[in-house]
Amino acid sequence: MKHILCSTMKNYKKEYLPKDIFSGIIMAAVSIPISMGYAQIAGLPAVYGLYGSVFPILFFALFSTSRQFIFGVDAAPAAIVGAALVSLGIESGSEAAMQYVPVIAFLTGIWLLLFYFLKAGRIVDFISTPVMGGFISGIALTIILMQIPKILGGKAGSGELPELLRHIAETCKEISWLSVVLGVGALLLLRMAGKVIPKFPAAIVIMAAGVATMCFRVDEHGVVLLDAVEKGLPKLVHFHFAGIDLRQALGRSLMIAAVIMSETLLSENNFAMKNGYKIDENQEILACAMGNIAAACVGCCPVNGSISRTSMNEQYEGKTQAVSVVAAITMAAVLLCATGFIGYLPVPILTAIVISALMNVVELHLAVRLFKVSRNEFYIFVAACVSVLFLGTIYGVVIGLLLSFVAVVLRATNPPRSFRGMIPGKEAYYDLKRNRNAYPIRHTIIYRFSENLFFANVKIFQSDIENSIKEDTKVVIVDAAAINSIDVTAADRLEMMAGNFDKKGI
Repeated sequence: MKHILCSTMKNYKKEYLPKDIFSGIIMAAVSIPISMGYAQIAGLPAVYGLYGSVFPILFFALFSTSRQFIFGVDAAPAAIVGAALVSLGIESGSEAAMQYVPVIAFLTGIWLLLFYFLKAGRIVDFISTPVMGGFISGIALTIILMQIPKILGGKAGSGELPELLRHIAETCKEISWLSVVLGVGALLLLRMAGKVIPKFPAAIVIMAAGVATMCFRVDEHGVVLLDAVEKGLPKLVHFHFAGIDLRQALGRSLMIAAVIMSETLLSENNFAMKNGYKIDENQEILACAMGNIAAACVGCCPVNGSISRTSMNEQYEGKTQAVSVVAAITMAAVLLCATGFIGYLPVPILTAIVISALMNVVELHLAVRLFKVSRNEFYIFVAACVSVLFLGTIYGVVIGLLLSFVAVVLRATNPPRSFRGMIPGKEAYYDLKRNRNAYPIRHTIIYRFSENLFFANVKIFQSDIENSIKEDTKVVIVDAAAINSIDVTAADRLEMMAGNFDKKGI
């Protein structure tokens, strides 16, 4: 296994170490509120979110080929597990929940191992940039909407867009204005710091300032603080399958595994393309599997790649998975020695840090570029984003794949094509529309078709040529250099066209 372990740390350069250590400490600090919140959404005590930020992250780092992706307790798997508990009538935080959730995490890891052996990582080859950008943006916007109620003084939302908006509206009825001031103020400071001094660790400074607000007893004025947690590293758990409907658990875990695989691979490819390196998609599925099995062994919920934390890692220039190792060690140190300060951290300030990171993930620049360059691809981007917002991650992936295939079909059925003519003094033939000096040859039509000819586009081919025929046309020449294949339907149509032209003397 040596050739697949710690691949991002091969040929490690010592100049990477300061940035990796610094970014790793920030990842651990930011993971405290995020992971605790999502653990509660999954029906576990908040401390299990911290447990999920030690061994699962280490195992992911050992196997991952992504230089900067950060793993941990995250929104989508936590929300699916939480919904499963509700549907089964299992009370959040109960003994039954603490037995059920690790089993789901373990089965998720097994499904991911199966995906690894089936080489399912090739799924990303069928997803275009507009679909990938819309998908990532939809996830980021969903998590931002989940977090907004915490700025207002309430609890995080769950579900899709209608449920999230409803929860925000209900939270507004009992709004804490001091919480809003702290959260919005922190968010504005973070955004300004990101523009003016991007390398400055504004997140840590603002987090420290948040602890300092306890001098003013902000918790007595409606500001929610993080739950205090007990000291100590996580203990290994024994899985209890008795009393669990395995068929239902297998179905839920399959859904979670599909979400983890697709969300992680799409996000990792997105960051890899932006930063100029490649990943091994199949190896990433194995890394996710090992991370989830490790999470199950410490009683945690299924774990996933985190877009928000990866965005922050990118901002602070983490270079390798050493960042994850440092983050896991830092979290272990916090659990052993420094859990006391956690109870003094204001939730709205920590939420502002998360939202600020997610705002960098929303690919507005890609949407603007697509709108200018290709309206069809812009609409595909919007459709992918909206499908994630309204239908959730798993359906968003399915719709994204369908949209990618639709894009291929649309491109094939409406290919580049042109009528050609001559320019005085030149030998080649030129597009009559794009070259104002080009002129058609008398009695002759020259038509270029730049796509394979098959049943879905042969009618366009036929219509273009037949509509261009004039009374004095004697010759039709097809420039077929770009046509590499012709199916039976198109061949029959060509034969019919040739017969009709022959009758007309063309």
